[in-house]
Amino acid sequence: MNHVPQRIPACAVEDLDDGDTMTVDGNGEAIAVHRVDGEFYATSDTCTHERWSLGEEGDLDGFEITCTLHNARFDVRDGKALCFPAVVNLRSYATVVEDGKVYVLTGEA
Repeated sequence: MNHVPQRIPACAVEDLDDGDTMTVDGNGEAIAVHRVDGEFYATSDTCTHERWSLGEEGDLDGFEITCTLHNARFDVRDGKALCFPAVVNLRSYATVVEDGKVYVLTGEA
């Protein structure tokens, strides 16, 4: 079954500096938006090892977001779990920038 992708407004481009991350509401699911080298990436907000917000409590260094609770690391480009204790990847989402605004695309085309 195909779902129509939804465009979730995340922020204005100038609201998120390089190396920063934030949490947005993705229609009931928290989504973390990350900015690295002027590009925007989006993943599930909750660490897959233990329920902890990556957008609010994570530490972004390059393309790696670290969960500050137990030091699990993930690649923000694709959500891949990079080390223990996390073994389950984050869900990743496409982002688009239009007219100075960042949107997260949810659902499947």
